[in-house]
Amino acid sequence: MPPPPRGFMGRGPLTEEEKANRPKISGKLLKRVFSYLMPYKWQMAVVLFCILISSVLGLLPSVLTGKIIDDGLIGRDLNALIILIAVSLGVSLGSNLIRVAESYLNHWISQHISYDMRNKMFAHLSKMSQRFFTSSNQGDIITRMTSDISGVEFVISNTFTSVLSNTVTLAAAVVVMFRQNWILALVGIVIVPLFTIPTRLAGRTRWKLTREAQEANDEINGILNETMSVSGQLLVKLFGREKYENERYKDANGRMIKLTIKERMAGRWFMVVIETISAVGPMLLYLVGGILMMKYDPSLTVGDITVLVTLLGRMYGPVNSLLNIQVEWIRSMALFTRIFEYFDMPVEIENAPDAITPPGTDGSVSFRGVRFSYNEEREILKGVSFELEHGRCIAVVGPSGSGKTTLVSLIPRLYDVTDGEVTFGGTDVRRLDLGFLRANVGIVSQDTYLFNGTIRDNLLYAKADASEEELVEACRKANILDFIESCPDGFDTVVGNRGLKLSGGEKQRVSIARVLLKDPALLIFDEATSSLDSISEAKIQDAIEPIIASRTSILIAHRLSTVLAADEILVLKDGVIAERGRHEDLVGRGGVYTQLYETQFKKGEKKQGD
Repeated sequence: MPPPPRGFMGRGPLTEEEKANRPKISGKLLKRVFSYLMPYKWQMAVVLFCILISSVLGLLPSVLTGKIIDDGLIGRDLNALIILIAVSLGVSLGSNLIRVAESYLNHWISQHISYDMRNKMFAHLSKMSQRFFTSSNQGDIITRMTSDISGVEFVISNTFTSVLSNTVTLAAAVVVMFRQNWILALVGIVIVPLFTIPTRLAGRTRWKLTREAQEANDEINGILNETMSVSGQLLVKLFGREKYENERYKDANGRMIKLTIKERMAGRWFMVVIETISAVGPMLLYLVGGILMMKYDPSLTVGDITVLVTLLGRMYGPVNSLLNIQVEWIRSMALFTRIFEYFDMPVEIENAPDAITPPGTDGSVSFRGVRFSYNEEREILKGVSFELEHGRCIAVVGPSGSGKTTLVSLIPRLYDVTDGEVTFGGTDVRRLDLGFLRANVGIVSQDTYLFNGTIRDNLLYAKADASEEELVEACRKANILDFIESCPDGFDTVVGNRGLKLSGGEKQRVSIARVLLKDPALLIFDEATSSLDSISEAKIQDAIEPIIASRTSILIAHRLSTVLAADEILVLKDGVIAERGRHEDLVGRGGVYTQLYETQFKKGEKKQGD
């Protein structure tokens, strides 16, 4: 009796979530799916040809088994026995070699299609505006880029080819069985579907237990992510929750172990049932075949019956696989649908067809009646207008949530205005080439981001071909050169993930040096010192002041020293410019700026005087 084939248990039925999110399969969707196969149509044709040949050749050893028994063993013909065995081995070897070639080419195609899709997805997402990244779940973005596209590889290398291979194998087996004996063929065809019933029941039970075990495993991973991180461990220790977390982990771990044991034992018991029931098929064929051979059809041989029994065993896998094809097909289409959802997201910000790339720019900025909202429910900016001339500096102050960061984000087109116009160098930013615009706008933000590499790597991100002299000069201006030279590895000092090996002030000054290396026409400092201690703030302030004196700049500030360095102060409140002027003009008016001065700036002034 042949053993149940690999994968006999199936991958399990559709989950409730999969049923609820079942994709609508249309001709348009299928056409789009197969469009990714078209660049590799000739390779696919070779794969299909290999599948056809290997599937047919794979059945020949079963047919030759009958000849080996009848002509070689029962007929006592040694030459025939040797020849038939040699042919059977040769056919098996040839079939397996063809399968190896088919497998290689199949994986080659699936990998290249996933390569194309990943490149296309990465390029598409890179064009999305900040609105997409601030409103989307980062984990979901990564899942679409990794797991979903990896799932497509499985679909192409397994599901599509499996359907064809199983169909050909099944059809060829049925034809051969009917050629051998139509009565026994009918018996075999009738009983094969009955064996799939326990298989499907086993699949559902194991799938349910596997899902529950996976949920427990996800809970364990969640506990590990929360408690084994630097911040998580610090919190656990500070609040003395070690025992609680240990018990929580032990409980989840125990549940996962119990469910895993259940799942594996359920599989064992079902395999016992399946293998027992599967033995009925061959025994039934032997019984019916024996009755036919002894009483009704002397031409029927032992070899013929053996061939039919062998072919029956070869039918179990394909039948079971094809019965589950609807589940696999829905899962496959769901993967493509999820990926296409991202591909179909419109690029909100892109170059105009007639985008302008000027020979240069003076960095001047103009806001004319600018309105902006992230959604229809709340307008952030409400008709903002101001001029920033070349070489001058504007400070933007205001309460939290007044729209300061949003305002400067409109200049490099991280977002586009809802209404009104922002010009850069006298030209509407929507008409400028994006590469030119962003190359000429440098932003040092409050949330400094450094890549996990060396200081040199992070600096060269702004200018890949910068010389050592340029690096040194940029760092000197940013007041970070002394620190770098004090490190044993200098510019090759590793900063760690997000720059965690550096202090806040050091990260910020490296960030300033990086922007200076870019040498933009307009510099924007977005609360660059807001979360730093007074010593770090003083060093950054010493770096910023000579910089803004020499180029066009915008300062989003909450420190008095920063505000005083500006040529003009814009006071934003509730999305409008409530006041504007210099410090000495605004401080005595009793308005928003006065409140800010009394509650925020004055503290900084006293601290500096200490």
